[in-house]
Amino acid sequence: MEINLQELRQSFQKFGYIAEDDVIMTVYWALKLGKPLLVEGEPGVGKTEIAKVLSSIFDAELIRLQCYEGLDEGRALYEWNYQRQLLKIHLHKECATDGIEKDLFAPEYLLERPLLKAITASERPVLLIDEIDKTDEQFEAFLFELLSDFQVTIPEWGTIKAKHIPIVVLTSNHDRDLSDGLRRRCVYLYIDYPSLQKETLILETKVPGIGAKLAHEIAAALQFIRQVPEFEKKPAISESLDWARALVSLGADSLDGTAVNKTLGLIFKQGDDLKHFREKVGSEQLCAKVKECKCSKGEARG
Repeated sequence: MEINLQELRQSFQKFGYIAEDDVIMTVYWALKLGKPLLVEGEPGVGKTEIAKVLSSIFDAELIRLQCYEGLDEGRALYEWNYQRQLLKIHLHKECATDGIEKDLFAPEYLLERPLLKAITASERPVLLIDEIDKTDEQFEAFLFELLSDFQVTIPEWGTIKAKHIPIVVLTSNHDRDLSDGLRRRCVYLYIDYPSLQKETLILETKVPGIGAKLAHEIAAALQFIRQVPEFEKKPAISESLDWARALVSLGADSLDGTAVNKTLGLIFKQGDDLKHFREKVGSEQLCAKVKECKCSKGEARG
């Protein structure tokens, strides 16, 4: 399925992903050129959501490889079902039959992991390689064949080429620098924290029942919090949405100190950050900063 730039922009809007033109354009080029999309940014800014939206746009299966420290080829690509193989060996010994070596590596003994599943899919899937920065450079190098040629090698079978080239999205929180080899194989996109205008629009779009005033004040409060250098983990869009839903459930139509104090655990996820906020900022001062914001609702929307 081919899609032009305007259709892609409209499709992102349809599925509720608020994105600037540079984001849509970068995603478009990755699709147009058939190259993997590498998305970097702070946790919670919407990197993984891009893969989910693309899965919805193309009505494609989303195959997710969640990366972690120590992830190896076996967990990512395939493993042999050793228990079934041992049982097969036992049966062959009892029956004294030949050809066991070939039988042991038949397809029914292969356990497909996400990468092989994406290569062998009968229809083009979306392959999400999430938080690639949690792996090591050795694993990155292992991915080169897949990301360049869309093929993988199984020693017992040989090289397997993709039936349909998957849409590949890699995400990184930039916990470590990725190799040049990986970056060269991808189209690169960086997603920053949203602007006041964008975050207000996201809240109005994603949170049922939220008023325009509350959406704007939440966005303004988070803009202020993110500018405080002492906070180790700054709240992103995911925290913004959770906070907004909680405030709506409390019946709030604007921010006040009481509502903020009841919902601090939705904004801060580190003990030191929560302590610093209570001691150095405080709910009342935060609300005062929001009220001082000279951007009206209309100005916030640009």
